Amino acid sequence: MTTTERATSTVASSLRRLYFFRFGFAVLWAIALAATAAALPVVAPAVVVLLVLYPVVDLAAAVWDHRSSRDTKPARALVVNMVLSLLAAIGLGIAAVSGAPAVLVVWGAWAITAGAVQLVLAVARRRMGGQWPMILSGGISVLAGAGFVSQGLSGGTGLTSLAGYAVLGGIFFLVSALRLRRAASL
Repeated sequence: MTTTERATSTVASSLRRLYFFRFGFAVLWAIALAATAAALPVVAPAVVVLLVLYPVVDLAAAVWDHRSSRDTKPARALVVNMVLSLLAAIGLGIAAVSGAPAVLVVWGAWAITAGAVQLVLAVARRRMGGQWPMILSGGISVLAGAGFVSQGLSGGTGLTSLAGYAVLGGIFFLVSALRLRRAASL
């Protein structure tokens, strides 16, 4: 096995574990948000915690990814993702005070930017394998983000749509994790 193959295998193995974690977290988070957001106003502490938690976990995932792939080109994009996730967590905490429309705008802006970064990362990693789901997910995130911004600007208050967004993203992480099995076992 060459040094490049060994590095690819190590990164793929780490990404595989990360993607499985991201799938599980997304599903559990979506269930909690759907149950909580439907029953409580957006300013309720439980909803605010859930809203801020999602980008915080995204930040932690980007740190994990960065540590496992710091010698690869996507490392710079991961730093951008870390900054975006931190700003999103802060922005969602502030937006929650203003109400659901503000939350949807901030979440949408984050989905657009984070989706674009995910798309760039996945395209850069496409030779590793298992990245087509991440490419699709990044593109869909950009489109969904635009929808959330539009919904928020028009006064929308439905935060449970964020749960659907998280589940769909989680499914893409699961499919990608399963597809990375070959690259991880090299």
